[in-house]
Amino acid sequence: MVTLLTTTVLFVLTACTEIFGCYAVYRWRNMASSAWWLLPSVVSLGLFAWLLTLHLSSSAGRIYAAYGGVYIATAMGWQWLIEQQVPDQWDILGALCCLLGMVLILYGPRASSPL
Repeated sequence: MVTLLTTTVLFVLTACTEIFGCYAVYRWRNMASSAWWLLPSVVSLGLFAWLLTLHLSSSAGRIYAAYGGVYIATAMGWQWLIEQQVPDQWDILGALCCLLGMVLILYGPRASSPL
């Protein structure tokens, strides 16, 4: 249980750095904000890439796939908290499905041989 909690917290932190980095570019480009928004974007996206390396797994692809589920759920939280747009029931259901997918990808039983 501690491993799942630690992994999830690290995934959420990773997702927040990616979302903020992309959001900063979005603000600069689509909201006519200052070009200074690009500086925290570069730092945040660099931190995102580094955080992905901290996840322990024998497969980078498995980590990236599982991270995708947490990213989607975190993006729904960003939409709600930062953009002040409340997710609807389909957003929430979709995010929960993605989180279930993350758990299955990381902690599902593995066969000793490929398909």
